Amino acid sequence: MDFALFRDILKTRRSIREFTEETVSLADIEDLIDCARYAPSDTNSQTWEYIVVRNTDKIKQIEDFTWESLHETAARAAEQGLEREAKLLVKSFGPYATAFSGAPALIVCLSTPYTSKFRERIFDPIAFVAPEVWEEEGLKSSCLAAQNLMLAAHAKGLATCPMTGPVLLAEKKLREFLDIPADRGVNMVIALGHPAISPKPVPRKEVADILRIVD
Repeated sequence: MDFALFRDILKTRRSIREFTEETVSLADIEDLIDCARYAPSDTNSQTWEYIVVRNTDKIKQIEDFTWESLHETAARAAEQGLEREAKLLVKSFGPYATAFSGAPALIVCLSTPYTSKFRERIFDPIAFVAPEVWEEEGLKSSCLAAQNLMLAAHAKGLATCPMTGPVLLAEKKLREFLDIPADRGVNMVIALGHPAISPKPVPRKEVADILRIVD
């Protein structure tokens, strides 16, 4: 394996919010999901599933009800006397929360319930942790797989942008719209398409600022 090439893929990936009108092929989507499923997971539980929306009319509907929920949230804030914050929510957060709107494909990343022989035979019988912790375990592994997916997309010349705005603002509506089972967690959505822009690198913290060695 060529480490320099791998690091270049890592360092040159960007979150892209502007896409061309070119569609993403089914073969490319399947390749990305194939790469995603090789991510590590807690006791190989593989707690991930994906819904890929390629119908741009449906993507527009998701954008619309995300904006609707955002305006509802802003209105509640304004009623509490937080007019400034309400305006900032709409003006600053809104475009980020709906940056998937121009993408030809939208990947909805789900987490499935964590199950394993350890949980069945050991963890649950001794009440090892609260039940909701297992939902978090599934979510963690799903996040690892999402990174695999985005790096694979970049290696193919495709662009992605992960975001949680539609989940934070309109998870209930998203679940109803895509018929997502109640036992699935909605992790994030990832806009997918061909890049229309090439953003400059953004600053990163230095290694010395984030690393502590214990010998």
